[in-house]
Amino acid sequence: MLITPSSVSDSAKGIKTDILDTDAARSWMESICGPHFLRVRNSKAVRFRHIGTFLSSTTTTVGRIEYGTDVEIEIDDLQNSYSISLPLKGSQELQTANDQAASDRANGIIISPAQPCLLQMSGDCSKLLVRISRQAMEAGLEKLIHRQVTAPLVFSPHMEAAIGRASAWWRTVRHIESELRKADSLYSSAHFIRDMEQALIKGVLLSQPSNYSETINQTVCQSLPCYLAQTVNFIRDQARENISIEDIESTAGVSRNKLYADFKKYFGAPPTAYLKRIRLEGVRQDILEDRAYENISGIAMNWGFNHLGRFSADYKKQFNESPSETLQRTKPNI
Repeated sequence: MLITPSSVSDSAKGIKTDILDTDAARSWMESICGPHFLRVRNSKAVRFRHIGTFLSSTTTTVGRIEYGTDVEIEIDDLQNSYSISLPLKGSQELQTANDQAASDRANGIIISPAQPCLLQMSGDCSKLLVRISRQAMEAGLEKLIHRQVTAPLVFSPHMEAAIGRASAWWRTVRHIESELRKADSLYSSAHFIRDMEQALIKGVLLSQPSNYSETINQTVCQSLPCYLAQTVNFIRDQARENISIEDIESTAGVSRNKLYADFKKYFGAPPTAYLKRIRLEGVRQDILEDRAYENISGIAMNWGFNHLGRFSADYKKQFNESPSETLQRTKPNI
């Protein structure tokens, strides 16, 4: 087995591995996408290769994989990942409890968490693979619909790659994957990479049918009242500061009852809960961007959390993991 990690920048770590062992290939992909079973007819024919880039801002991975032989991958639950792939050559087929999706150069597939499935790949299949964390995808969804995600986000497994809006998303992925392998690329900029990751997440949410598509479409078409947009901008801009509900009311310029009613209508939460959510997202982003040398407590206090026990509980409730578990995500298992 050959593993060659490299660094495009502090926010993008290049990875390359060649593996000839079935168990080692399964273990490698478990560290990328999540738990699964890997079956091959001829274990001696395995020629697994993964070339890609790990983006630490949202722990997204973009790259190419191949096994060199026919494989069958059984998944009970990826738990914390969305696996999105498109063959560059060869083919694959995905079977779920309610659907079946054939995948070739014109048809991609997306596997959502909590979605048992069986994936079969031909021996000549070499494919683009984008792994996006559940936390990052749900955070992107919350920004689109202005409220907390309560039910798991599940995408339709078949993803167009030749026509429609999803095809534009795949063209973007191809360009990004190519640029990330160039040492002199603009993609070596940490801020550019972060915005690019967010664009990838927003793109798949807007282009791929899911159980939240109707909510997304309604929200996108529904504009916020001017005063509310101004208030939201104030909260986001001042989230690190010691702002109070009185400061928020003063910025809004409306009664407390109207302010709370409209926040409930558009964001599903009162302004104080919205402020807490923005702060928690800020803490998580700082941890993921490898600024944890300040230590987690220091980052939390910088975002206005003075009661660290309560902060940890709120953080785990929001992201389904502790701050220290988030910190571990900045260190890919490669």
